[in-house]
Amino acid sequence: MGRSYFHLHLVSDATGETLIAVGRAAGAQYEGVSAIEHVYPLVRSHSQLDRVIREIEAAPGVVLYTLVDPELTSKLEDACRESGSPFLSVLAPVHSLFQSYLGAASTARPGAQHTLSAEYFRRIDAMNFTLAHDDGQLPDDVEEADVVLVGVSRTSKTPTAIYLANRGIKTANVPLVPHVPPPPALAEARRPLVVGLVASPERIVQIRQNRLLSLKASDTSSYVDREAVAEEISASRKLFARHGWPSIDVTRRSIEETAAAIIDLYRDHRMKFIVT
Repeated sequence: MGRSYFHLHLVSDATGETLIAVGRAAGAQYEGVSAIEHVYPLVRSHSQLDRVIREIEAAPGVVLYTLVDPELTSKLEDACRESGSPFLSVLAPVHSLFQSYLGAASTARPGAQHTLSAEYFRRIDAMNFTLAHDDGQLPDDVEEADVVLVGVSRTSKTPTAIYLANRGIKTANVPLVPHVPPPPALAEARRPLVVGLVASPERIVQIRQNRLLSLKASDTSSYVDREAVAEEISASRKLFARHGWPSIDVTRRSIEETAAAIIDLYRDHRMKFIVT
């Protein structure tokens, strides 16, 4: 019996780290089922929430959120009801328990669990950079990144980048598209650690097929053709080897495991960069 997938939308007015941890802890209890994560950090305006709602409508699933603004909360919950997506305010039961014990209402402050330390601002800066450089955006700025993730479509580049940003690492990600050369700035980058992500053709095809199903799209093109996907991955491996970029096979790795391996590589890379 094959593994099944569901969409998990994590909507936060802060970094989203709490939701990521809760969602993965809960999902790990269900053998044979994996979540396709959609992480939306720093959602603090109606326009930002509108983009989130469009994503949920396109791929309904479980919605976990930590929003303190009552208007945004009500708007999100109404949209979830419309799309048939079950939703839960992850911190609401905890706040209720605290209030009943402490006898005082909480003060609604987005991201209040984070102290205003240099470390916190570093993480926020990393998150803003990572969101601005997702999926090949602003390719000429890769030299400003700490880490650049490179790989074909559906190699978990975005969720891994978000996870690294939550650790204060400014991460850009660049998709490899068949017959389209990567941006020249990528090959010329010296400061960032460039890491290639790969996976088995079977894994990539399965995720891509699920993505098409979630979008109610039909496609028999090379995007989900096993041989074409194998060629994509082979070409990406050759690119990584040509530039001497380390690569990580994410086929059987969780996002946390992939990120941990990248952080180890980054520590070594940073030391070499400082020395030179």
